[in-house]
Amino acid sequence: MELFEKSIFEIREDIVSGKISCEEVTKYFIKRCEENKDLNAIIEIYDDAIEKAKEVDSKLARGESLGKLAGVPVAIKDNIFYKGKQVTCASKFMQGYVAPYSATVVEKLLAEDAVIIARTNMDEFAMGGSCEKSCYGPCHNAYNRDYVSGGSSGGSAVSVAAGLVPLAIGTDTGGSIRQPASYNGIVGIKPTYGTVSRYGIVAFASSLDQCSPLTKTISECEYVLKILAGKDERDQTSISNGFIAPENKKFKLGVCTEIIEKFKTMAGYKHFAEALEKLKQEFDIVEVSVPHVSNSLACYYILAPAEATSNLSRFDGVKYATRSENAISLNDVYVNSRTEGFGKEVKRRIMLGNFVLSSGFFDAYYGKAKKLQRLIKKEFKNAFADCDAIILPTTTGTAFKIGEKMVDPVSMYLEDLFTVPANIAGIPALVVPYAKENGLPIGMQFLADEQKEETLFAIAEKFKNIVEAQ
Repeated sequence: MELFEKSIFEIREDIVSGKISCEEVTKYFIKRCEENKDLNAIIEIYDDAIEKAKEVDSKLARGESLGKLAGVPVAIKDNIFYKGKQVTCASKFMQGYVAPYSATVVEKLLAEDAVIIARTNMDEFAMGGSCEKSCYGPCHNAYNRDYVSGGSSGGSAVSVAAGLVPLAIGTDTGGSIRQPASYNGIVGIKPTYGTVSRYGIVAFASSLDQCSPLTKTISECEYVLKILAGKDERDQTSISNGFIAPENKKFKLGVCTEIIEKFKTMAGYKHFAEALEKLKQEFDIVEVSVPHVSNSLACYYILAPAEATSNLSRFDGVKYATRSENAISLNDVYVNSRTEGFGKEVKRRIMLGNFVLSSGFFDAYYGKAKKLQRLIKKEFKNAFADCDAIILPTTTGTAFKIGEKMVDPVSMYLEDLFTVPANIAGIPALVVPYAKENGLPIGMQFLADEQKEETLFAIAEKFKNIVEAQ
């Protein structure tokens, strides 16, 4: 078995047992990153990664106990702070910016002796669903270079799917982990809101964002999520997730009637219908209703741009970003720096956010969207009274071709149709690979009530066993 085919458990065991050194593992995966540059998933390999690996080897040689991720190479999304390393959010506006401290997730990875070897490509400021809106160019699908990787965590997903690293960390605002996980045939989770601290992460929609792992298997995803999770005094939205274990029973899966009616005419419905038939072998399938779930996308594209407008206001060419060389006056500094620095999609969302927050439209748009968010959250809570989890498609179909949707932003936004509800409601959602069409993967999505990630992992394992048995 090639090293890139091994799980994080096997890699750690090989290092701890002395079968292979951490330095050798790190060099191997760095070489994989270099040999697959055409994917454009990795935008920087850290020059001190091998030194960090040697430190793990030295620790082992001294007889010290090693962490839960000892020697496991990790890649992090380009919006996660790693002290002393460049972080640019894939924007030319932030080129050259060096993180003054490390994010909580980075601290936790390092505390468990993981070796962070690279940062990954993404849509600029995490605004996009294809990883094409990056100053570094588009990231390519791991299965077909002509197709998108999905976004905004496309680089992280492709890095895992192509075996460049066994573990990558991404962020999910409206499906930014789950959509690329589906497009690249791997596992991705958006946990309950607040489960993982966002301290040290550049988030553009603070009330929706979550950080979490992308892995090849369900067990690896569960393992890493529990390492990253926990209350953080530096992030007041963080929580102590209890990871409530499910009762030993036959799970009841809910099918959301409102979603299915929309999905029947879409390309991916065939796979979803097939999955439901297979699931009936092990699960009770019931219909549930979330009446306003179809309005989640509209709600998202009011709330997210509104928060982006506020959070990106600090990027003005004065302190946090590159200053325009064409500025003469203070007003020029603000206007020229933002005009030259931000890409089209970021500008589009800033303008939309300013509109919905303006005095004449605040109540009509933002105020109503917040009320709708509370209503959708309540409706999901009611639905979970009748089932253990809800099964949804992840995307409308498989990955689309690079450039296909760039001229039509609305069609791009529609790719988030099935992923944004979990962010609006703050509930966990897990995507696992299911099928392929024309050589491209497609994933299945499961949603559960708050802090019921354990239920999702248990259901996903059962689902995987059913699929593999046929």
